[in-house]
Parts: sequence; structure tokens; C-alpha cells
Amino acid sequence: MNLFKLGLIAGILFVSNTLITNVLAKTPSPKGAEVYIISPQDGDTVGKTVTVRFGLKGMGVAPAGTDKANTGHHHLMIDGKMLPPMDQPMNKEVVKHFGGGQTEAEISLSPGKHTLQLILGDKAHVPHDPPVVSKQITITVK
Repeated sequence: MNLFKLGLIAGILFVSNTLITNVLAKTPSPKGAEVYIISPQDGDTVGKTVTVRFGLKGMGVAPAGTDKANTGHHHLMIDGKMLPPMDQPMNKEVVKHFGGGQTEAEISLSPGKHTLQLILGDKAHVPHDPPVVSKQITITVK
């Protein structure tokens, strides 16, 4: 292989590795940051369609892709048995993404008991370090 091709391959590998590292590097969260569900509240009985309002303390909300310190966007886990891995982008099959910077969402649920929990994600949908995760609440849909 000639030196030009070898240099080109090395350059591509370097750029790829740098991009992956920057995208997947853990973003720090400030001490005391909290995410929480404003409504509904734990134990509430709601209709099949409910507006979930997201709260955040000690950080700001920014759309996915925004690289600004102390910001993130919301992810809502519905009926999650366990939190997703905290060192990689959150899977859309496990959480609902609100990458536009939304602070509330209307969701439809089947009748019965459901759990809701918020996880703040960084520019690349990766939880912060340390993770900013709400208390899990339980609601009943009538």
C-alpha cells in the first residue's frame, strides 16, 4: 500500500475516533441538578390521554445537538423495569425522546397502572455524569 493511501486511512480513522469520542463522551451535570415530573403526580388517576409536564432545577433545557454546558433535553421512560445504560445514547424503544427541548408532552396510555420516569440527556441523548434522573411515579389510567 502506498504512503498516500496509508496516510488517508490513518486520517479517516483519527477523525472517526475523535467524532465518536466527542459524541459519546459523558457530559457533566452540575451538583444539585434535578429533573422531576410536575404533573401528573404520584398516585393520580388520569384519562387515557394525559399531559406530562417536565420540571428541571439547576440546569437548562436545550434541543438535542446543542453543545452548551449545563443543558440537556428530556427523555420519558414509560413502564420501565430498569434504567437504560447510563454510558450510551438512550434507545428510542426504551424511552420517548423530546429532542426539540419540549417541557411537556401529551401521551396516550392503556387503562391500568403505569410508571413514568424522566432522564435528562445531553446533546447526543447520553445521560449526564452523574445522571439526572427523576423519581419514578405511578399513575392509574381509567
